[in-house]
Amino acid sequence: MEHSIFVDILISLQRLFVGYIPAAILGIFIGLIIGINSIIYQLFKRILQIAISIPPIALLPIALTVFKQTELAIFMVVFISALWTIIMDTARGMRHFRRQGNNFRVAIHYVFRALRLGIWFAWLTVIATEMLIGGQGLGYVVWGGYNHTSNKSYIIEALLYIGIIGFTLDQLLDLTGYFLSQIVLGDQQSDL
Repeated sequence: MEHSIFVDILISLQRLFVGYIPAAILGIFIGLIIGINSIIYQLFKRILQIAISIPPIALLPIALTVFKQTELAIFMVVFISALWTIIMDTARGMRHFRRQGNNFRVAIHYVFRALRLGIWFAWLTVIATEMLIGGQGLGYVVWGGYNHTSNKSYIIEALLYIGIIGFTLDQLLDLTGYFLSQIVLGDQQSDL
């Protein structure tokens, strides 16, 4: 472990955000479209259940074969790991939004629930890919700490960072969703 763990944190976060942000944008957009029509929703619900059933990390060998570049393969696997969940939960939120008289608080709740689940899947995928591929990142620090140095302090330090980062990202999305729903509630009350 010649370099600072700070570099590994930055590498893991870069991999997370490069894969997650496009998945969040595309997933919300597709989820909104699917959720509007009940026939399309029922059709895609079944199709996406199949996609969700495949663990994203199992797609890594295919991504490495197709893209031939490790970083691009990681980004694509992270992207896919977040995409399906974001699409489905956003679509589900649109169904509830329409059923409850176009209640924007319901839509916000489901969209941010989708984003939170998506970031958890993406973060787990980043760590798992780094453990398999090696080189750099927090997942590599954990696996390398076991394989190369048997130094438990590296492993524990990396696990703490993994947990703190995952928790922080989850809480940021949760608070953002809460504040947005409060703003919408305030606007709805002022319209009355």
